[in-house]
Amino acid sequence: MLYHVRMDVHPPRDMAAAEFDKLKAAEKARAEELQREGKWRHLWRIAGAYANYSVFDVADHDELHGILSTLPLFPFMDIEVTPLARHPSTIANAS
Repeated sequence: MLYHVRMDVHPPRDMAAAEFDKLKAAEKARAEELQREGKWRHLWRIAGAYANYSVFDVADHDELHGILSTLPLFPFMDIEVTPLARHPSTIANAS
């Protein structure tokens, strides 16, 4: 199943810069791993915000939740998930 996911990051203001840099590096590594596995299909930055739009390709809602909860920045995110279905008028590939 494909899911459109918006993630907005809200780090605590009192977090030390070095600690936050460590979390960001771990987040990047996890995102790259999921992309190589084909689970995180698309990743787009939202200009002007500490946020992204992403497309995940996973088996079901539970797998998506499991993946999102492994992200190092998950505790500091507001996440909106929209399940996607192929539109009957599309001529594009399913990817």
